Order: sequence, then structure tokens, then C-alpha cells
Amino acid sequence: MELITSARPTSAPDGDARARVGVNAVGSVALGGLCGLAWACGLRGFMAQVTTEPSNVTWTGTFVFILVPGLVTGLLLGWAGHLRHTSLNSRGRWLVLSPFVFAVSPLTDLVRTGATLQGGMGGGTLAVPAIGIVGGYALAGRRGWARVVCGLVALSVIPIWSLTATDVGGEALGLTGARGLWVALHYWTFLAILMVGCAVPLRIGRALPPEPSIAGGRP
Repeated sequence: MELITSARPTSAPDGDARARVGVNAVGSVALGGLCGLAWACGLRGFMAQVTTEPSNVTWTGTFVFILVPGLVTGLLLGWAGHLRHTSLNSRGRWLVLSPFVFAVSPLTDLVRTGATLQGGMGGGTLAVPAIGIVGGYALAGRRGWARVVCGLVALSVIPIWSLTATDVGGEALGLTGARGLWVALHYWTFLAILMVGCAVPLRIGRALPPEPSIAGGRP
């Protein structure tokens, strides 16, 4: 009888700890989704600045191809952020591939209709996620030589855009002008944010998850 009685107080703190973990998971995923959606909105704004043709906001082109994938990518990276602090399972590192969600809708439409992807999205839906993942490995990868190589590839976006910006959007995007420099900073900082986000899954399993504290308990 005494054993049963002494075991009861531990159940409530354990339940509270599990509840806190659940709340933290929801919070991490929700925050990731918010950041992903905001990032995708900013990406759409960047695309409007660099196009030489009228930029039309449509349900398919803007919402299906850009905003929804941004939201989903953010949710997945938010989940990776939660796993980073609570799990030792290295399989969660596969979440580093989350940005390739951007490629699903356009490529599906390409296979279904056989039409050319609109607005230059064909290359962008692969190149932007790829550079984000490469930069993420440079920040949090495990092999030193590979991190150096990935870092050089990630940094190459700076000179490449500097040399090709006017070819993409005309003389107005030259870095000597205020607008051109602003657009360049928009591009570089958005890629940097994506790289930081992609580094999160690569840190899963590197440290023991924190033990839940039990109120009134002693070590």
C-alpha cells in the first residue's frame, strides 16, 4: 500500500512534462510556419522587383507555387527545431530537404500538362532550395572539407548576382544604384535566412535532449 501511495506523486509531474513537450512542439511548428510564410511573401516581392514584364499575382502562381510551399517548408523546419532539442534520432536530419517542397507544384504541373514553367520558376524552384541546403551544410555539416566546399558554393551567390543582375532585370538592378543594391541585399539576405533554417535539421541528435524538471524533485 505504501508503494502505491509513494508512486502517485510522480505521475502528475511526468504528465506535466509531456504536456510541456507537446506545447513546445506546437509552438515550434507554428513559429516555423509563420516564418516560412513570411519568407515566401518576401520572395514573391523579390520576384516582382526583378522581372522585366508585368508581375501578376495569381492564385496558382503566387499562392500554390510560392506561398503554400513556403508555409509547408516553415512547418517542417519548425518541427526540426523541436526535434533538435528533444530527439537523438538522426533520421530527423532528412528534414533538411524541406525546401524542395517548392519544386513539387511546378514540376507536377509540368508533368501533368507538359507546359513550360512560367516566370522562370523552373530553375528557381530547384536552385533556391539547393543553395539553401548547401549553405545549411556549410553552417552545420559534420565533415570539415565538405563544409568549406559548401561554404564557397553558398558565397558564390554574391559575385554571381553582382555580375548577372542587369542581365536578369535590366540596368535598374545595377549595384551602383540604390534600387539595385536594395534588391541585391534582398536576395542575399533571404538566401542567408534559408541557409540558417536548413542548418537546424543538421543539428538534430548532436546533444542529449534536456531532462524535464520536476517541481519539488531532487537530483
